Amino acid sequence: MNPEQWLASYDEELQQVAAKAAKAEKALREVTGTATSSDGEISVRVSANGVTTGLVLRQGVREVEPDQLARQILEVTRQAQRDASAQVVAAMQGLVGDGEALEVVKAGMQEGYAGDEEDGAAPAREKVARSDDEYFDNPPEVVN
Repeated sequence: MNPEQWLASYDEELQQVAAKAAKAEKALREVTGTATSSDGEISVRVSANGVTTGLVLRQGVREVEPDQLARQILEVTRQAQRDASAQVVAAMQGLVGDGEALEVVKAGMQEGYAGDEEDGAAPAREKVARSDDEYFDNPPEVVN
């Protein structure tokens, strides 16, 4: 491959990565996690980073003790955060694929995400320790 072909190939690869990043950025801007209590009296909406952006309390909450209401609001907020986090995982998976980078994203999610082990999904693969020599003799496959 001559230098011009290599440069054209590299430029094309960069454009593909930039397009994936733009798609992920758009998806992340549109993330909204939502959850509603089982009785329908409390609804919460959160942004991609888990910040509460909406809270609806219906008439029935007037009958609930304040400490119980607080616990219910926190639980519904946690469910909304997990919903938003699942959407973030999906968007980032489209950008970085399955692998270490995605695991770093998942690890930063305080409340986890909908579909993780807490919801009964298959546990994440265990990381196998390899020596440096083994790593360089048999490097992992890089997938774009």
